[in-house]
Amino acid sequence: MDPVADQIERLKAQIVKTEVELQQLKTQLAELEASPSEEVAPQGWRWPLKEEEYARYGRQLILPSVGIKGQLRLKSAAVLVVGAGGLGCPAAAYLAGAGVGTLGVVDGDTVEVSNLHRQIAHSAARVGMKKVDSLIEYCRGLNPEVKYVGYNEHLTPQNAEDVVNAYDVVLDCTDHPTSRYLISDICVLLGKPLVSASALRTDGQMIVLNNPPAPQGSADGGPCYRCVFPKPPPADSVVSCGEGGILGPVVGVMGVLQALETIKLIVAGIGKENDQVPKEPLTPSLLLFSATSSTPFRSIRMRSRRLNCFACAASSTLTLKYLKAGSLDYVQFCGVISPVNVLHPEERISATQYKSIVASSTEERSLLLDVREKEHFNIANIPGAVNIPFSTFQSKSRTR
Repeated sequence: MDPVADQIERLKAQIVKTEVELQQLKTQLAELEASPSEEVAPQGWRWPLKEEEYARYGRQLILPSVGIKGQLRLKSAAVLVVGAGGLGCPAAAYLAGAGVGTLGVVDGDTVEVSNLHRQIAHSAARVGMKKVDSLIEYCRGLNPEVKYVGYNEHLTPQNAEDVVNAYDVVLDCTDHPTSRYLISDICVLLGKPLVSASALRTDGQMIVLNNPPAPQGSADGGPCYRCVFPKPPPADSVVSCGEGGILGPVVGVMGVLQALETIKLIVAGIGKENDQVPKEPLTPSLLLFSATSSTPFRSIRMRSRRLNCFACAASSTLTLKYLKAGSLDYVQFCGVISPVNVLHPEERISATQYKSIVASSTEERSLLLDVREKEHFNIANIPGAVNIPFSTFQSKSRTR
């Protein structure tokens, strides 16, 4: 056979074989492109979470909005809960359950029996115990993987910087205007997002402040508490849970919502120095909750930073030194101290003395005026007493 012809035949056979292999490669490529992509772990790769953590957080790890990246952000985050009461208990519990790395709790009070109907982390066995210690004990039972830091004291202008500076996000779970303004001010100065909520009777409200954080005078930052409430409410309109009452589930709902907003902030990466702040400014909104309404949730769009805000405006004189020096009197600013004219001893009488006088007197009975609110009066009262709430006198004096 001609050598040239033989070589031609071999080449043709090789071409056919190569074309078959090429077709097989194309088929494999098409199958791979059609199948879901799989990430291949690089050499030396290690599991980012412990085996127990995969089991513990598995139900939220599979959420597209969380995933392993979001869980690692939670694990590296430090969250401060100011207040270990009705708001702080559910908020701290859900944050601990979600797996935040460090959870700090600030409160100077002790557990009382009257707390137990709404402050779910405390128990009858821990009455008299510091609220911070009680709440941390409860949360540690839920998740021992979290690092807990307790501060058995109230937040003050003097300790605020040292306490807040170590955390990424702050939750205001207090129930008084003085603490709300202080917490907001320190968050502005230290650049911390603030999740603030309140609850009274059957209503609640929540707002995320200083989000995203930005230096004083920057229009890119979110509003602070002073932007939303430049002036504190009238002192005689400030009512505590002990005075106005509170339905347990109402404050529980607001605390859970605080935890939810905090988790969203952390998973999104806001509040960390190395993360990018969204280019589009966030629209602040105030969430209102009314337990007795047919539409319990409403959302009100809020304004951005105020140009003349005392705390976050470019012209602000608020500084850490100014704050720590006590130059700003939050109690006086909120006007919560009213002058009290205490009666002289000879003008006062104890309940025991009054009972004795009434029992032994043969003269016409005196008029006993009970100035507590109607609800308090209906729970227990002295027979024959006349109920005229003191608030009615206050309202009349304001209209004059």
